Amino acid sequence: MTNPFKIFCIKKEERWLMLFVLLFLLGLHALLINKYYGIFTPITKFYWPLFIRNFHVSGFDPITYSVVSDWTSGYDIHRHPLLAFFMYPAYLVNQGLMALTGKNCALFVVAAMQTFWGFYAMVFFYRIVREVIELSRGLATILTLFFLSFAYVMLSCMVPDHFVISMMLLLLALYISGKRMKDGREFSIWQTVLYFFLTAGVTLSNGLMVFLCGLFVNRKRFFRPAYLLLAVIIPALSIWTIRQLAYEKFVHPNEVKRHQASAKRKAEQEKKTLQMQIRQKQEDSLLLAKGDTATFNARIQDRKREAHKKAEAQKKRGPRQGAPITKKGFLRWTDVTTSRWDASVENLFGESIQLHQDYLLGDVMRSRPMVVRYRWWVNYGVEAVIVLLFFAGLWYGRRNRFLWLVLSFFGINMAIHMGLGFGINEVYIMSAHWIYAIPFSIAYLLKSLRGKWQLINGLLLIITCYLMAYNTTLALQYFI
Repeated sequence: MTNPFKIFCIKKEERWLMLFVLLFLLGLHALLINKYYGIFTPITKFYWPLFIRNFHVSGFDPITYSVVSDWTSGYDIHRHPLLAFFMYPAYLVNQGLMALTGKNCALFVVAAMQTFWGFYAMVFFYRIVREVIELSRGLATILTLFFLSFAYVMLSCMVPDHFVISMMLLLLALYISGKRMKDGREFSIWQTVLYFFLTAGVTLSNGLMVFLCGLFVNRKRFFRPAYLLLAVIIPALSIWTIRQLAYEKFVHPNEVKRHQASAKRKAEQEKKTLQMQIRQKQEDSLLLAKGDTATFNARIQDRKREAHKKAEAQKKRGPRQGAPITKKGFLRWTDVTTSRWDASVENLFGESIQLHQDYLLGDVMRSRPMVVRYRWWVNYGVEAVIVLLFFAGLWYGRRNRFLWLVLSFFGINMAIHMGLGFGINEVYIMSAHWIYAIPFSIAYLLKSLRGKWQLINGLLLIITCYLMAYNTTLALQYFI
């Protein structure tokens, strides 16, 4: 039987590239640890508010820090049904380190996991370009560094969120699917079930990507009754059932407590606000009784200025998201009014690849506007070139089944985010789920040209160096 862990062995031709990737990722994590070491290493009883209130990197959530520090099913179990359970071994490791060091080592435990996932995401990306698309070693190296230089690929590899896990698992699924397409082999039922539980357990929608892999690899045989029943229907029902049981056991009791605590805080805040208003009226009445109209008018003007200042700040920032299809159920997270052009230029193909200088790594749910413009025309020029190369690659690779598999991943994400508008206000955060489609498409362009246009190879190398320098510089500016 073939050793299943052999796929994680680094091949001889990959060593120098992957050494650079490893050192680069370790450098990113050193920045993050340096920024938050003093805040996050003390042991406390209140990890959730500690991390949520103090961690600010774009719109990423530090839930993994909280789960590894004090295990709970902190993730949204409807979207990440098994992720908290996958993190339980890391929690046990952290508990041991806390006992030994007297400090919360979640920063270091999570950094080790994120480095592993990010490292192997790059390994599988390189192998897809090299072994599935069959480009030269040099071009595969450039494309891998090009992919790594994307802003939200770099960030996904360092922040304590789930996106890099999804990216690694999806690239692994694509790599295995591509190899099977080339060799004419099919996915067996047990392999499909295994990949489904791993990917869907991290993010439920990713399970659909595994079924797409099965469809593209097995083709007509995907619809065999036995395969559909055992590899698709039963696993889907199973993970749905597990999700419901986990919700009732772990999540619902905590939700009841949180709602009660939230209602109590809201009542206390309303009481304080009412008391303040009563006190202000009493002070105003006292001033008028004394005939001190100057002080009274000054206070009224101060309140008007403060209200105007808040209104102007909100107007400048704009709304957090556009209007939904309906305010009920999951559709309340849709967005039908936000400009798709602005979202595409500034966020989808903009912020995902190149950070904006203004509102650097700001959170749209806090202070960052939904649309931020670049200061320099060079940013738009680079973006335009990348998009043109992307669409050119789609044309040249239009007859390749593997590229259509990649595009099916991309298309589902675009339908969700740009079509329905789920998360369109911060679509760049989800880049790890779809952005590999850009360099894979460009790879087919390079393959079709067969070295005829060396100018494009050189242009891609220049853009890679620019993105690496530009995004790294802004990351340094933010974290240091």
